[in-house]
Amino acid sequence: MASQDWFEKDFYAILGVPQDADAATIKKTYRKLARTMHPDHAHGDRAAEERFKEIGEAYAVLSDPEQRREYDAVRAMSHGGARFSAGGPGAGGNFEDIFSAFGGAGGPGGQRIRFSTGGGGAQPNLEDLLGGMFAGGRGAGGFPGFGAPAGPRPGTDVQASTRIGFREAVEGSTVTLTSPEIGRVNARIPSGVKDGAKIRLRGKGLKGDPGAPDGDLILTVSVEPHPVFGREGDNLTVDLPVTFAEAALGATVSVPTLDGTPVKVKIAPGTPSGRVLRLKGRGVKRGSHVGDLLAKVQVVVPQRLTDEARAVIEKMQQAENGFDPRAELFERVRR
Repeated sequence: MASQDWFEKDFYAILGVPQDADAATIKKTYRKLARTMHPDHAHGDRAAEERFKEIGEAYAVLSDPEQRREYDAVRAMSHGGARFSAGGPGAGGNFEDIFSAFGGAGGPGGQRIRFSTGGGGAQPNLEDLLGGMFAGGRGAGGFPGFGAPAGPRPGTDVQASTRIGFREAVEGSTVTLTSPEIGRVNARIPSGVKDGAKIRLRGKGLKGDPGAPDGDLILTVSVEPHPVFGREGDNLTVDLPVTFAEAALGATVSVPTLDGTPVKVKIAPGTPSGRVLRLKGRGVKRGSHVGDLLAKVQVVVPQRLTDEARAVIEKMQQAENGFDPRAELFERVRR
């Protein structure tokens, strides 16, 4: 921003807020104006685009406490009698007003600054003058806008969040986001995204100044749990119920997959509860890598037995001839 802008432009009037407006009022007013003046809502309207730039420039200064303090000080100078002309013989300004505004040079106990002129009544260099008074501030001269001119400001990043289903996270999806700041944005969720992942969408944030990049949209993704499937890295998990007979004698059973297509898997005779069966390539796909589906065998114990079933089980128990499945467990404890 050129130094002269701070003397000529009334940022409070541009936003339509009083000079004693608090930060919340300034922010609320800016957002309301930005929505109506945004280029996305005023295609081809040059006046609206210029107005959008003006309110953005005003908000950038007034929303920053340090810049706002310095801006108020500069404005106070211009209203307090300091005048700067375009130059020429005899041109000058009331510099004592400038220093008195800061309680500084020229008065008792103040810092005395010496000015040199180029002859013919030339006035001091305004940017050097103010740069010295605001040493430690922004810009090449120690004050925002003085010295090297500031470049176009890039757009600000915007934070957003969305919640998607388990299957959408595994297979990928497209969600539509809407907000007053960025309008309507379609965001592509890549396949295999995990719960809590952050996705950066380049250029989907707030608009930057002409010639500067737009900000990014940083999207946090929450994934809803699935009633059947779980996830371990790129592998999907599922509990697979089997009957006692299937586990004891062996069988070929169907396993559900995420897309609903059943897949046959072979249960070996004597398979215990808790054994994990791996189905290759039925997990999460991320890039060229595909995970597996892990089916954990759960032997289902019947809650009610018919008389015939009870008789068969009792006969099997007798055939086991006192076999104790816990004997090895106690043996390992005693070692």
